[in-house]
Parts: sequence; C-alpha cells; structure tokens
Amino acid sequence: MRLQKILIVDDETGIVKMLETILRKEGYTFISSAFTGQEAMGKIIRQAYDLIVLDVMLPDTDGFKLCQEIRRYTTVPILFLTARSSDLDKLTGLGIGGDDYITKPFNPLEVAARIEVQFRRQEQYQNASQATESYRFGTVVIDRKAAQLLVDGKEIPCPAKEFDLLLFLVDHPNQVFTASQLYEHVWGYDSIGDEKTVSIHIMRLRKKIEPDMKNPSLIVNLRGIGYKFVPPKQGEII
Repeated sequence: MRLQKILIVDDETGIVKMLETILRKEGYTFISSAFTGQEAMGKIIRQAYDLIVLDVMLPDTDGFKLCQEIRRYTTVPILFLTARSSDLDKLTGLGIGGDDYITKPFNPLEVAARIEVQFRRQEQYQNASQATESYRFGTVVIDRKAAQLLVDGKEIPCPAKEFDLLLFLVDHPNQVFTASQLYEHVWGYDSIGDEKTVSIHIMRLRKKIEPDMKNPSLIVNLRGIGYKFVPPKQGEII
C-alpha cells in the first residue's frame, strides 16, 4: 500500500477512471479527482497532495494558468497530461512550473511509471544519509531538509524538479554533466529528446540564484558539452 496522495485533474471521465484503476493496481490508495479548475483549486487548498496530474484543456480554465495558481500553494510534482503536443506547448508547460509533460493518446502504464519515478526520486533525496543538509553560497541558501531555497533571506518558490536538479548540481560541484545525463539522474527516464526539459529548468534556476543572468557564474554552460555548478570561492561575494 502506497500512502502518497495523488490528484487527477481532467474533464474526461474515462481517462480519470482509467488512471484511477491503474494507480490502484499499483498500490496507491489515496486518489482524488477534479473535473474543472475551480474544483481542483478547492481541493488543493483544503488537502495536501504529493503529486498532481493536470490536463491543459479544462472546461473553465487553461491548465497552464491553473498550474501557475497551484504553484502559489505547493511545489509538489505536476505532470501535464494533454492532447496539446507541440514543442511550444511542452516548453510552456515546463517553463511555468510543470515537472513532466505527457501527450494524449498515452499508455496508462507509462503514466504510472513516471509517477513512480517522481516519488522514488523524492525518497532518494530525503533518505540521503550522507548528504549535506544545507548549502550556503553568498546570499543563496539551499536547505535540503526543509526543501527550501532562500535568496537574500527570502524564500523563493522552487518546484520539486527544479529543487531536485539544483540539489544534484550542488551535490556534485565542478562536475560537468550533459543534458542527457542530468535528465537521467534527476528525472529518471530515457533522455532521448528531453534536453529541452533540462535547459528550461536550468534557465528557471538561474533566474532565481544568479547575480547576473547574462553572465552566469554558478550554473555554468560549457557549450557543446553540458552544465556544471561552480561554487563561489571562499570570501567571494555573489
């Protein structure tokens, strides 16, 4: 029996029932559903969920707008599940706070597998017994235990996959990783075609922690190779 709480937001009853059936077979017992954006927000405000599956085309709102609203209340993983399959739609979904993007028609077993990966990654970070509990780089503080990012003493909202990516990079300072390697380590899936997902999350992290976005000094891109985290030297002000 799995104790994680999952919310499915989709206006297609058949899809909701199919996902509920598959997830219950996988051992998830707390599965809730909402068929409109308004219903979803009401549930999210009243109940803490561990993961949200979100359709983009809802009858009363756009799922992208709803995602931004959800991010005001929680940083848990959001998996978009939608018929909108263009690269622009995917980039938009990931850029505004989504952690994964699955297009319809889909294999429900794949959705269950991706949900499992999200939870497994979270557990790995939480159970890292030898991991440093917090990092401080100038005005930037990363608190693993509290899952918080603070800049200049202010908490900065950081969705789950952004935070996981940031932790992975700072846990491996000065090591270069290709986009494919980062995707495999942080997302846990086959990385083919998902380098854009990594670049979008890197861009969002840079906006939050870099003193100068035009000249990144913490998360550095080695053109044609990959990315690495470069900690400031002792005494260096960032």
